[in-house]
Amino acid sequence: MRRPLSRHRGATAVLTTATALTLALTAAPASAATGIGDPYFPDDGNPGYDVTHYDVRIAYDPARTDHLDGDTTVTARATHALDSFTLDLKGFTVASVTVDGTPATSFSRSGAHKLAVVPAHRVAGGATFAVRVKYAGKPDAEGWHTLKDGGADVAGEPHSATSWYPSNDHPSDKATFALTATVPEGWTAIGNGLPGPTTTEGGRTTFRWHEDTPMVTYASTVAIDKFTVHRTKLPDGTPLITAYSPGTTIDPKSEAQQGEVLAFLASKFGPYPFSSAGGIVIGASVDGVGPGALETQSRPTYSGAVNDVAASHEVAHQWFGDSVSITDWRNGCLNECFAQYATQLWFEHQGSDLDKGYYAGSIDDLKDDPSFWSMKLYDPGPGKELDPDLYEKGALMLHALRRTVGDDAFFDTLRRWTHDHAYGNASFPQFEALAAKVSGKDLQGFFDAWAHGTTIPPKQYLYPGGLGALNRS
Repeated sequence: MRRPLSRHRGATAVLTTATALTLALTAAPASAATGIGDPYFPDDGNPGYDVTHYDVRIAYDPARTDHLDGDTTVTARATHALDSFTLDLKGFTVASVTVDGTPATSFSRSGAHKLAVVPAHRVAGGATFAVRVKYAGKPDAEGWHTLKDGGADVAGEPHSATSWYPSNDHPSDKATFALTATVPEGWTAIGNGLPGPTTTEGGRTTFRWHEDTPMVTYASTVAIDKFTVHRTKLPDGTPLITAYSPGTTIDPKSEAQQGEVLAFLASKFGPYPFSSAGGIVIGASVDGVGPGALETQSRPTYSGAVNDVAASHEVAHQWFGDSVSITDWRNGCLNECFAQYATQLWFEHQGSDLDKGYYAGSIDDLKDDPSFWSMKLYDPGPGKELDPDLYEKGALMLHALRRTVGDDAFFDTLRRWTHDHAYGNASFPQFEALAAKVSGKDLQGFFDAWAHGTTIPPKQYLYPGGLGALNRS
């Protein structure tokens, strides 16, 4: 996600959005557990199973913005025998729940977003089972945004999936995804991944999309509008699909730059990890609430327009956040710090001197700002997992790391990281260990100062290598 970070003269104004934690998938029944074990969001996710696939089927009429019909099947593998389990779903009236085709003995709602299910038969440990939930009602505005022209868009971090389908809503449980969206004829539904067949019958059109690589729930999306859709291909044949809401900016140069940005980042991070690319450019929402931009997998969401600055951040997330996802929300820097620095790499590619401009200028502006330096990059605290200062301090940390270990080791670390953890989950302490291994350097002092410290790093870590000549204090 990109967010405005423009308060410091030295930083280019950009709109930006562990030892690994093994989450507690306990053997307790669903009624005894409130979540999967995230220390920041203890009610998120559900123990007892790992989702392998979502088949989400929705019907939506923009003339009736307070209503969505849903029919979702969640396929999962039980990590132990289950007499009951829960899913995350916010709002809606649930009409029925079946488990492997048999009606559940009971289902009930609890808390802010729990759907508790008692299957007719115990699910054996290790077994694969399918839960089908039929539901209807008003989508929750935390993730579902009604657009002023009558369309709708789903985007939000750390939560959005529960606004429109039942899920195991935590980034540690990734799954493949299929979307079937039925809308009135003349409207278009855009989703993640690759398009499937589109059919029209009885004045309604059904669009199908599938993302065949595992995806975190908050990166799933559907956007419904009278889109203008441009379809091209990247030089390697990867489909580039970009959809524009009415009234948004369609700039062929900016659209083409998506491919340029992607190719440049692939040269730094390794091969692009997904089978499709592009973007969804949405108009203003009714309530003014929206993400600005979000790294919805394979097809980032942008507000109003797409440009190279926004794309450099959101496309970087396809590696850092979407392909390699966090183990829990203490590790948000693995997503945002790297995406924020990717924009600086793009500026450098265009001729900027990051040492003298971005880095030295930022440090000059920030050195007397203790609140900025108090932000820990790993485990910053609940409510700070996506704090703007984390983005900016993390990008500066990565540039200092690059100057500490040298370009070869730094970019080799990034490529090793995206390769070794592709389509999985990882933690910040794991990144620290990899950086030390690849560089052959003892980096404990560096990371203690930058990632775990709450004051400005000592000079040897603040101005490493050639940055020492820029120390004007």
